[in-house]
Amino acid sequence: MTGDNALRDFLTSRRAAIDPWQAGLPQPENSVRRVPGLRREEVAALAGVSVAYYIKLEQGRVGIVSEEVLSAVENALRLDDLERLHLRSLVKQSRDHRTRDVRPAVVKARPALIAMIDALDPIPAMIHGPRLEVLGSNRTARLLIDDFDAMPVKERNLARWMFFNPRAKIVFPNWQAMAPQTAAALRNLTVDRLADPLLERLVGEICVASPEFARYWADYQLYEHAYGTKQLFNETVGELTLRYESMALPRDDGQTVVVYTADRGSPSEEKLRLLSSWNAPAHVPARQQGAGRRPA
Repeated sequence: MTGDNALRDFLTSRRAAIDPWQAGLPQPENSVRRVPGLRREEVAALAGVSVAYYIKLEQGRVGIVSEEVLSAVENALRLDDLERLHLRSLVKQSRDHRTRDVRPAVVKARPALIAMIDALDPIPAMIHGPRLEVLGSNRTARLLIDDFDAMPVKERNLARWMFFNPRAKIVFPNWQAMAPQTAAALRNLTVDRLADPLLERLVGEICVASPEFARYWADYQLYEHAYGTKQLFNETVGELTLRYESMALPRDDGQTVVVYTADRGSPSEEKLRLLSSWNAPAHVPARQQGAGRRPA
């Protein structure tokens, strides 16, 4: 997952996704193309740059790229806003790769963050790490989704959980849509961690064990897990429709707090309340605390 390879893989995937005839290129009679999408020389022509320059761009060998050239390539490849940001980050990483620092291997949530999400309970809240690790979750989140705290540390990862844990297909009835979205979210995170051996190992292990993930990863789709709506199922209360908001923590090495809420007055709000209350810890009067276990 070096910077040069990532840039090449991204641009190649976007070339392959474009129909050359829809891009406005002339269609010769009885034309046969050995590979799908645009050729390098066709992207160069659409962007108004030389073929040699575009090849160097794919290989990460052009140094500083002008705003005009980047915009022309983005337009030729029909990139959306997230893809444009991704490309620019990859170009910068490719240029600066000799001085790029390797991020710390182990990431932990600060105790104050754990206390904060616990204080939000019964509103479900989780802390995600820069590799989609689950670094913390409050009681209602564990009841709603899964008890990551009870898993081995290696298994506390949303991508591993989504593709390896059978419960993922229970929690997310639309798993076929959520799974590629999870792979795309992990792919989107890689641009800031191109020298991360733990992330490379994670992706490699999931690709080997899950052909579905490997296929999604090869598609090089991007997804920003910022906010939206999710459909969930819980064995205790049934189906819920929840909104989520992700709040990045700039000084915590890629960590994010994700909070789930239901529309006020909705059936899902009542179900969240029931889920939390039915599984609430028993209240022990102050005079009984420390008096030892009561008889069964």
